[in-house]
Amino acid sequence: MSPFLIVMLVTLGAMLLGAAVLHVVPRLGSPGRSLSEALCRAPLLDLVITWFTVAPMIAGSIAGASLLGQTTPIGALMGLLAAVLGQVAAVMAWTVLHELANPQARRGPRIVHTLNRKVGRVRNHAAVWWTAWAVPVFWVVRVAQYFIYPPLTWLIRLPRYRSREWVNVSRHKFRGLVGHDLIWCLYCDWMTGVWSLGAEMLRNVESFWCPIRFDSAKKCENCRVDYPDIAGGWVFADADMHAVARVLDEKYPGPGGDNSWFGHPARLTVEGQDRVAP
Repeated sequence: MSPFLIVMLVTLGAMLLGAAVLHVVPRLGSPGRSLSEALCRAPLLDLVITWFTVAPMIAGSIAGASLLGQTTPIGALMGLLAAVLGQVAAVMAWTVLHELANPQARRGPRIVHTLNRKVGRVRNHAAVWWTAWAVPVFWVVRVAQYFIYPPLTWLIRLPRYRSREWVNVSRHKFRGLVGHDLIWCLYCDWMTGVWSLGAEMLRNVESFWCPIRFDSAKKCENCRVDYPDIAGGWVFADADMHAVARVLDEKYPGPGGDNSWFGHPARLTVEGQDRVAP
């Protein structure tokens, strides 16, 4: 058997084995259900995501370089390609098996069927698979949340966050969500939490180090959804450094010593109660 095929089949097997474990664990009584819940939120979810996404790519690259005996990057690239094909095959195989195991939901209303009618089957499937390119990007963002942001919480007292409140998945509990719809909804579930936590961290960073509006009014308008302090405390682009210093003196240190962004809930509430009466 060719090394390429070996890497692909091992990856396929590892992916399906991992999926089988996740299906079996919640059926192992109360301890299994507790473990299953823990696997659905950080930090254990990060290990699950790594197993299904980046770990096969890394292992495939290493195995490819070793099995193919290439002194150039070609072996690693071929191993990476084999691993990715194994991942794709695993998703497709699991999709079929999961839909066969849930015939009633398979025949009921489906996201995939509705969108296929709207934009066409080929275009819909091509588009959703195209988004898979972003998976390693979100994984790197999550790694950055582990290694880059935490030191800022004790160096400059930016607020800490409970990652599990952001990075978790729950859409597998939604009734009737199976197969194709489920796997892509879980992807979005995880991705949205990772990205939202990253945006929250960046709100603290931006307001702490550079509370100055952009010169472009359109950019301010576009960005203030994710950075509300643009309209809630940052100085105007035509102001001066005296204004910036006044804002920093006014806003920091924040409540409880945490230097959160200006619109952070901690600045607006005291032990969960509004600071300003409605």
